[in-house]
Amino acid sequence: MQATFPPVVISGTGLYRPPHVITNAELVEAFNRYADLQNAEHAEAIAAGERVAITHSSVEFIEKASGIKQRYVIEKDGVLDPTRMYPRFTPRPDGELSLMAEIAVDAARKALAQAGRTGADVDAVLCSSANMQRAYPAMAVEIQQALGAGGYGFDMNVACSSATFALEQAFNAVRSGASKCVLIVNPEITSAHLEWRDRDCHFIFGDVCTALVVERAEDAVGPDQWEILGTRLATQFSSNIRNNFGFMNRAEDRDPNARDLTFYQEGRKVFKEVVPMAAAHIETHLASLGLEPTQMRRFWLHQANQGMNQLVIRKLVGADAGGDVAPLILDEYANTASAGSIIAFHHHRADLQRGDTGVICSFGAGYSIGSVAVRKR
Repeated sequence: MQATFPPVVISGTGLYRPPHVITNAELVEAFNRYADLQNAEHAEAIAAGERVAITHSSVEFIEKASGIKQRYVIEKDGVLDPTRMYPRFTPRPDGELSLMAEIAVDAARKALAQAGRTGADVDAVLCSSANMQRAYPAMAVEIQQALGAGGYGFDMNVACSSATFALEQAFNAVRSGASKCVLIVNPEITSAHLEWRDRDCHFIFGDVCTALVVERAEDAVGPDQWEILGTRLATQFSSNIRNNFGFMNRAEDRDPNARDLTFYQEGRKVFKEVVPMAAAHIETHLASLGLEPTQMRRFWLHQANQGMNQLVIRKLVGADAGGDVAPLILDEYANTASAGSIIAFHHHRADLQRGDTGVICSFGAGYSIGSVAVRKR
């Protein structure tokens, strides 16, 4: 006899948005100043053919390549300093809340308020992020303590799919009865791992944090509830998106400025390989639930590239779909790693009606793909 499980819902979402905006124009100005300084410093090597000159970036190039128009960051000045080109964070003592925990607590409190909950109602905290501040103790445990939550907390990282992978863990924990109320936080301080000095990727990322509350429908008290119909996860190894920074670097006597110790990707390969994988993944997932892509009222997709999302939707529904079917938030937020699809869900669900269905889907390094089918209650 097949076991039956009680309905599980997402009952609240929260969003921390950093205070600073970097427009494409500001970013291009800083990058081009950096390029000019580097080209002047290495003029002889460039003239001798021993070094390639750095090409200027442009607003037109960025928007055509990605659809991104700006990004939010926690610290702006360091990123736009052509002699530095990365943020400047002040170290915090061990007794003070860490930066990543601080933004996670902000987003978490907003999600809990929307769900009609407090930290005391939470018995599991999952900190799921592509960019962890430290190896240990787990960020989730620090966040758990700051919120006054009970139970347990742990960190997980599946790059840009971290949020959807955490949703499956929360879904399974709640429906099995192992947990009553799970909080997921996705703090993404991407500005610290982005290579702002690389023309091919200097515009991609922005900082943010999202949060989700997952609980049984019978326990939920918040006014906005989305039943999780099913989840599906998949991974396939590829190093086309990678960041090799880690604790073993010093043991390898690595150059701390080595290019592979910040975000790096083979963009054209990623586009070509991930789009068909993501579309097939969603289609297969929906079929297992007895659903068709054309029945979906909305797709909240990973926010990495406008062209990529448009092609995924075209493969699924057989036509170009506008922002009503697949809302875009990366023009404002840029790529926010695991948080992108959750930001889209946070901002673009209020207009849907009871019974409407949709898919939250992320895809990224790994390769990893996670999809979560939901229905408005």
